[in-house]
Amino acid sequence: MRQRSVFSLIAVGAIALLLIGSAIFYWLLPRNTPSLIVKGSSISEPSAAIFVPKQAPVMVSMLVNPERLQALSGDKVFSVLQTSVLANSDINYQKDIQPWLGEEITLAVTTPDIDRDNQNGLQPGYLMALATAQPIKSREFVDLLFSQRVLAGNQLAVEEYQGVKLIYDHPQSTTSKDNPKPAKALKPLASALVGNSFVLFANDPQVLRNAVNNVQAPDVNLPSSPQYQTAIQQLPKAPLLATIFLNFPAMAQWQGLQLVDPVYDSQMVSLKLSNQGLLAETTILAASQQLPLSPSLSTPTAALKWIPDTAGLVLTGKDLSNLANTALAQFWNQTTTALSGSNGDTITQWVKPLADVKNPWKIDLSQDILSWIRGEYALGLLPSHGQKAPDWILVVDKSDGEAGISRLDKIASSSGLSINSFPLDQQKLLAWTQIQPAATSKDSKQDKSFDIEAQIRGLHTSVGDYEIFASSIAAMDQVLTTEENRLIKNSSFQNSLNAIPSPNQGYVYLDWKNGQEIIKQELPIIQLFSALGKPFLSKLLSKSHPERVSLVLSSDSSNTDFLKASLLLHQD
Repeated sequence: MRQRSVFSLIAVGAIALLLIGSAIFYWLLPRNTPSLIVKGSSISEPSAAIFVPKQAPVMVSMLVNPERLQALSGDKVFSVLQTSVLANSDINYQKDIQPWLGEEITLAVTTPDIDRDNQNGLQPGYLMALATAQPIKSREFVDLLFSQRVLAGNQLAVEEYQGVKLIYDHPQSTTSKDNPKPAKALKPLASALVGNSFVLFANDPQVLRNAVNNVQAPDVNLPSSPQYQTAIQQLPKAPLLATIFLNFPAMAQWQGLQLVDPVYDSQMVSLKLSNQGLLAETTILAASQQLPLSPSLSTPTAALKWIPDTAGLVLTGKDLSNLANTALAQFWNQTTTALSGSNGDTITQWVKPLADVKNPWKIDLSQDILSWIRGEYALGLLPSHGQKAPDWILVVDKSDGEAGISRLDKIASSSGLSINSFPLDQQKLLAWTQIQPAATSKDSKQDKSFDIEAQIRGLHTSVGDYEIFASSIAAMDQVLTTEENRLIKNSSFQNSLNAIPSPNQGYVYLDWKNGQEIIKQELPIIQLFSALGKPFLSKLLSKSHPERVSLVLSSDSSNTDFLKASLLLHQD
């Protein structure tokens, strides 16, 4: 197998760099700074896509000059560039690159295997395209960079290809008395200046030749892909911070994964800064079959008015009866199946708090709960405050679910729970209780204890058109007695919703301060992202007056050709 270039670090880390790094840049800004970035680049799509083949696994583009971000991030923006292209050189970014660098940096994995020869292993092709504002200075930079590589012991080759000058490390370099081995081996590098627009770097000259071919034979480049064009048309208006395009079959091949009859074949993600926060919008395109349509909402669900603003995690929308067949569930299933190699129970992963209910009650989640929730719903998880599991509140439109609600009472009764009614703040509640002997101390002198205690396993009540379920009296009390502290009245929540495109299928809302422990319990994968962002989160949350950080995720599948989703990170 050929030695893999450090461009692999760029390609693998590029998505995380832009998604996590861009968020960090924003959260570390003074509150009046976002406009400085928003008013920057007017680029609406990556120009360097013409160098990338349509079958490329991934392309990531930063569409703003890094100089605008340098003051905010120190050297973070340039760390990947410094450790790859500029490794073991005396190149100074401020002196040698900044004067000519333009408004775009594009990174791409162009192919899973450059020579398409399985006998010698896979060697992915990696391409970096830097926009140039001053071609003469950028040409001087390339000459300087490779002259330093010669001084380090590398042999160079120069080639004229289709009118473009290529310069790269000679693949047949040998160590001899006249050509001693470099003190520190350099990774393979190839470069070209294409026209007066871009400086290209690659891990193999064949990647550059293919890039030149893609420009001169435009029917093979990424912009010629119908899926890419559809995704481009769905991008929000400029200025954009970054875009990411993924080709799922090629991605799977590159990563050694299996996609069996995929529903989706590609995805476009865009990042944009606004006064509300960092907005990521994505378009996920169907492979061939038409996607199922789902009901959309143009305004927040009325069920939200019963969720208190102490909730750490909230899910709200309309119609859970067909959850497993929705476009979003199919995308989740495709992704988890490719990663795990087997089909899983996507329903219980999506609504785990409800799935947990079935353990003591022998409830079939799909049949006994989801099947009759055809109207609006809102599910809120409250901080546990030391409990093993968070309190939950489920609000559903009962107009077509009376039979389902009665069925839950029957299941509770048949599972050995008692159905008792009692008032709370003049509101009649029905509670599912478990009667058991009261706990007594081991040191008690009494031979027997005839005391009993009732543990509430859940309760519900009717309020107007809605049935409200809760896991505890304390949770229900918050619903009934904190009218002025409802989530729907929270300014942070309202600002977040205003930035999310409408119509949509509802929201997933996370208040980081109240909900970080909840999501770590319910979604273990969040532990990974929490670890990756630990330095940032520690700095943010260690302030004397921690600011409220929230995340809103929304989706819309009102189109049969693609699924759209939006994610907003917001800070008060």
